Amino acid sequence: MEQLTQRRTMAAPLWLQLLLCIVAVACVLQARAQPDSKGFITIDCGLSEEMGYVDNATKLSYAPDAGFIDADTGTNHIISPEYVIPALAKVWYSLRSFPTGVRNCYTLRSLMPGLKYMIRGRFKYGNYDGLDRLPVFDLHIGTNYWHTVNITDSKDAVFVEAIVVVPEDFMQVCLVDTGGGTPFISGLDLRPLKRTLYPQVTPAQGLVLFARLNFGPTNETFYVRYPDDPHDRIWRPWGDKVMWTEISMASGVQNIANEDLFEAPTAVLKTAIKPRNASGNLEFTWYPVPTPKDPSPGYIAILHFAELEVLPNNTVRQLNITVNSKPLYLYTSDIAPDRIYDIALYNSGAFIRHSNYTISINATANWTLPPIINAAEIFSLIPTTNLGTDSLDVSAIMAIKAKYQVKKNWMGDPCVPKTMAWDRLTCSYPPGSPPRITSVNLSSSGLNGDISPSFANLKTVQYLDLSNNNLTGSIPDALSQLPSRTFLDVSGNQLNGSIPSGLLKRIRDDSLDLRYGNNPNLCTNGNSCQLPAKRNNKLAIYIAVPTVLAVIVSVILLLICLLKRKKQGSMNNSITPRNETMTTNAPGNNVCTDSSLQRLENRRFTYKELEKITNNFQRVLGRGGFGYVYDGFLEDGNQVAVKLRSHSSHQGVKEFLAEAQILTRIHHKNLVSMIGYCKDGEYMALVYEYMSEGTLQEHIDVGSKCNTSRLSWTERLRIALESAQGLEYLHKGCNPPLIHRDVKATNILLNARLEARIADFGLSRAFDDSNDTHVSTDTLVGTPGYVDPEYQAMMQPTTKSDVYSFGVVLLELVTGKAAILREPVPMSIIQWVRERLAQGNIEDVVDSEMLGDYDVNSVWKVADIALNCTSQMSTHRPTMTDVVMQLQECIELEKAHGGGDIASHRFYSGSSSENPNLRYDAYTTNQSTNAIQNNTTFEMEHNLKRVPTMATGPSAR
Repeated sequence: MEQLTQRRTMAAPLWLQLLLCIVAVACVLQARAQPDSKGFITIDCGLSEEMGYVDNATKLSYAPDAGFIDADTGTNHIISPEYVIPALAKVWYSLRSFPTGVRNCYTLRSLMPGLKYMIRGRFKYGNYDGLDRLPVFDLHIGTNYWHTVNITDSKDAVFVEAIVVVPEDFMQVCLVDTGGGTPFISGLDLRPLKRTLYPQVTPAQGLVLFARLNFGPTNETFYVRYPDDPHDRIWRPWGDKVMWTEISMASGVQNIANEDLFEAPTAVLKTAIKPRNASGNLEFTWYPVPTPKDPSPGYIAILHFAELEVLPNNTVRQLNITVNSKPLYLYTSDIAPDRIYDIALYNSGAFIRHSNYTISINATANWTLPPIINAAEIFSLIPTTNLGTDSLDVSAIMAIKAKYQVKKNWMGDPCVPKTMAWDRLTCSYPPGSPPRITSVNLSSSGLNGDISPSFANLKTVQYLDLSNNNLTGSIPDALSQLPSRTFLDVSGNQLNGSIPSGLLKRIRDDSLDLRYGNNPNLCTNGNSCQLPAKRNNKLAIYIAVPTVLAVIVSVILLLICLLKRKKQGSMNNSITPRNETMTTNAPGNNVCTDSSLQRLENRRFTYKELEKITNNFQRVLGRGGFGYVYDGFLEDGNQVAVKLRSHSSHQGVKEFLAEAQILTRIHHKNLVSMIGYCKDGEYMALVYEYMSEGTLQEHIDVGSKCNTSRLSWTERLRIALESAQGLEYLHKGCNPPLIHRDVKATNILLNARLEARIADFGLSRAFDDSNDTHVSTDTLVGTPGYVDPEYQAMMQPTTKSDVYSFGVVLLELVTGKAAILREPVPMSIIQWVRERLAQGNIEDVVDSEMLGDYDVNSVWKVADIALNCTSQMSTHRPTMTDVVMQLQECIELEKAHGGGDIASHRFYSGSSSENPNLRYDAYTTNQSTNAIQNNTTFEMEHNLKRVPTMATGPSAR
């Protein structure tokens, strides 16, 4: 007995040790699944060891990929022995392939939302499967296409790289089977970047690496990467001893502190090339690589220049740069490389698309020394505008997936793209808003355990089927709090207890169809699942019929009285319910319609409906003279903005009715749309389409804190044109024509695609252009800085009043300044621009945030249009039709300069959670030097070739 007791006493520590070992392994795996102290994530895909390793050359820690991908997803492999060579780094030996599933994804977590990250995938086929079948497949970053991997040789070691903004605290990298062979991956790297680096990268646009070249190293295996480059970019040596002479310096070149947008490392900048022919120039050419998504991709080039030679007195090295013989419009004068600092030249928007691209670095007319270049990066552009599923829905469904270990095709984004949406999920796709999950069918899916509380976080689910599983526990009452749910099936499980009272109430209200049969332990306690007895139908009829008749008679008498009291046409000052008619202020005419009477097609909301769609007016978007504007969601998931009139508002029924009557009748793509209205007793509200990017002013205002990037010139041009088209419609396309009377930057709203909409029609007035061009008023309305001086003097607004105000908006777009400048002294933007343009220098006027990326001619022309619009005399101002035509000419100038397709140059994602500080005033009517060699020999872009006749890489000339 004593011996037995001793054995038990000794056994306890052994079990404890085993348990501690399990916990330790779990902790290591968890730690490996997180970024290291630098924020780096470095993954060796297909690594079978539970522990990672440290690379000898870079000293970076490599983790196995098990912590980043679903268990039992894909298979691990080792490349064939004939492809293992001494110079090959360990990360290239193993890989993971994905023979099943259309989409398989890695999830990288603990990231910083809104930060820029460099993501790099490694691929070496190495005939791992013995089939010698080279695959072709796609890569996606989240919901956006990244690259098509096309392996052309079993020995190739290829990496692809992108820089993107990460909107959430995680990133998914997905391999997509396109029918060209089994997708696989050898390694995956993630590196955080400073927000200031690579300004071309925005939430709507990413960069895909084509080439990163280090000019001048004499050793062709001299690859520069971490730690020489703190960001772990891989710089490929590039030279041509026949064409170019290498130059170098022992000491390093510096970056400009806090101002360098690219931070090229010293190990790269200390070498350069110059032409062997002292009178020659430097040229390199590349050919675009088409993809299924972009057959003719545009490119961005970043060129680095630093003087490495001590120049004798009276010598000059000056350069200018051309792309396909056209100047690179970034600086107005030629550049001279600096002895101390790196000078980086770049383009913000893609070059005009060509069959090939040649960058030429030429000496200027004043040269005494030939040109040089130290390094270059070339990127293609990818849009990152595809909206992923609503983040709350994603969190909920991911928790459900983890709890029940769902083994379906639940990889990547649940709803996007539609062709890869998760099995047995249905989604809605509201325009301009993230998709929402509306239906989940997990019937007969082998679910075990209780009903996850995460189901209650799927706020827009209308259909939930959990039948025929092994669910236990009770039905959570939280399910009754979901307003969208109309069908719930929990039958065929092992649930117990009773049906929550909230669900019983929903059943009684006919807002829920609940099925709960075949749960042996459910509803075993008396009347716990019984619904209130239905009333006797006949008795109900006997009671209801007389009551209804009495009400009808009363209503008829009341209507007769009301009609007698309103025979002066006072119905012009009210909003009628749906299916009633509305007339306008001008007899015989109506606003922008073909008949004199128009049925009101907009939805009429009750106040209780507004409470429901705004979640009891929970989130305020903005406030103005009319009252607060609230965030809301309709039953179909569409996001809306609800402007509710405050009882203390100084703007009353008159402005409310004016805007409502106009918005029910005008329909144009550049005018904000009204979804509906509410006139419920003392409550009055207007329901608008949701404009996720807020007002134009927020994107150009120097003091705005809610923007991480400014609008490019091409975007500003497009917004200007769209706004002008909206105003032209009011002036020419409506009958009778409309004068807006409050055109300003806060009344121009932007949606997720940065498309402009004119908003706020509470001050608008109609006029009869057959007799006159103005409206007589007794009250001056508008916003200081935008008001037409003639209107101020004569109290007679005209269409030219809108033209004047729009001219001020154009000046704001050009300068990035407000309509009224406050420092050093208050001054109109019109006067400020006129004084500087009189000296003939547009650079003194243009917004510096555009970084010189514009065609000077188009900017001059827009400034000229704006000044014409703001002429003191209305007769000297153009019409909005003229303004539209001239702005279209400006866009053609910018396209010729290299602005590309302005209509789709750059877009935003548009989720309200991405930019929570955007205001909605327009809705509210105012107011490193060791070289890394052996282990990185194969870390190069194999789409770069040194043979000029190859169609996929830069060639020296």
